[in-house]
Formats: sequence, C-alpha cells, structure tokens
Amino acid sequence: MNTNSNLYTVIYTTIIVVVVAAVLAFVSQSLKSKQEANEKADTISQMLTAGGFGSKAEFQAMGNAKVLDTYGEQIAQAFTVNEKGEKVADLSLTDREVLSPKQLKAQNYKVKDGSGYAIPVFIFKNGITVVPVYGAGLWGPVWGYIAFESDGKTIHGAYFDHESETAGLGAKIKDDPDFQAEFVGELADFGNKNVFDIVKGGAPKDAEGKSIVDNKIDAITGATMTSKGLDAAIDTWLGAYAAYFGSAVKAEEEQL
Repeated sequence: MNTNSNLYTVIYTTIIVVVVAAVLAFVSQSLKSKQEANEKADTISQMLTAGGFGSKAEFQAMGNAKVLDTYGEQIAQAFTVNEKGEKVADLSLTDREVLSPKQLKAQNYKVKDGSGYAIPVFIFKNGITVVPVYGAGLWGPVWGYIAFESDGKTIHGAYFDHESETAGLGAKIKDDPDFQAEFVGELADFGNKNVFDIVKGGAPKDAEGKSIVDNKIDAITGATMTSKGLDAAIDTWLGAYAAYFGSAVKAEEEQL
C-alpha cells in the first residue's frame, strides 16, 4: 500500500484511534473499583469527621480499610427517608453503603422539587446523627455533612467539601477548620424556612460577645457566592430532613 496515499492515512489513523480507545477503556475499567473504593472511603471519612470521631487528616492517614473498619465499629443504623420523614430503605452496614457526591447530586434535583427523594440518615452508636447537604458553589458543586446531637437540633459538628472553589476564599469551607467549628453548638431551626443561615456578620451578639440567635454563623470573608451557595444547600437539605427530625425528636421526648 502506498504510505503516502489518503487511504493509508485514513486506515492508519483509524487503527490508532481504535487502539488508544481500547487501551483507555481497559485502564478506566481496571481502575473503576479502586476509584469507587477511594470515593467511598473519602465520603465516610467526611461523615466521621463531622461526627467528631477524628480529623480528616487522621482518616486520610489511616487508609481506606481502616476508615471502613472505623465506620463499621461506630455505625448503628443507616437508611434513607422521604419528604414525610418516613424510612424508605435500609443502607447496608455490611457493605458500608453510602451515597457518593454524584448520588447526592441526583437526589438534589428531587430535594429542590420537594418530593420523590430518598436521602440518607446515618445514626452512630453514641447517638450522633449525620446527614448530608449538597448544592452549588461559585464554580461547581459544594457538599458536606452535618452531625446532630441526640436532641435532633443541636449541631455536634460539620465538614464541607467542594469541587472547584477559589483557593484561599471559597475553598475555606473545606480548608478552614475555624469555619466548620462555628457550627458546633448551634441549633437548627427546623420550624423555619431558613433552617440555618450563613450570613455576613453572623448572628447578633450580646454584651459578652455571645450569639443571641442560635441558627446563624458568619460567612467567609471574600467568598460571598460560595457562602450563599453553601447556605442555600444547608437550608434546602436540612429543610428536606425537617419531617424526619421532627418525628425523631417527638419519639425521644415520648420516651423520657
């Protein structure tokens, strides 16, 4: 065959494209299970961090297997609930079943519509309940986990992450432990449309510098859009859990 002909060029190019595509598909498929394992371990480490079982850095240093073991040792129940606060289905504790950020994104459309969703609840043996939030930041999705005390309204801890927020500004929702620490001890107002607010200036303070409104914290300076996006994500998702937490609190009160 004439190597200078157009036909040779077309055939050669086609073969190269097919071979490269096959190699990429093989590599992608080969790495898929490892990628899924990394994603699951990272998701669980974020939940455990929010729940106060350790820091994100500590869980990263553990490795995937130890993170999954820690989760298995601490988790008591995991299931999904609907807009009525009713259990939809159990999540496998044996398989360490969780919802990845991609799965949260799929549920987010239904959460914003206010119906048809099945969102996860994770209850740990120490009485801490962890739930996710998901929304849009300035440059991409933001998500995270908020842990509640057994009263179903006091925030025990929080951890947030993002896909592509600006370093040193919006990225502080993940990188600044002081921002996440502001949530600790605050109350979620499940009877209000604004369940929790991230606002410039935070909550009004008394003469001693203590907040006089429980469900407000200070937004990140210089990251207005990211703060607003996270604020909307928290309000929307915690609002979606309002019926569940309302029924859980009522059940606990009846037992006392």
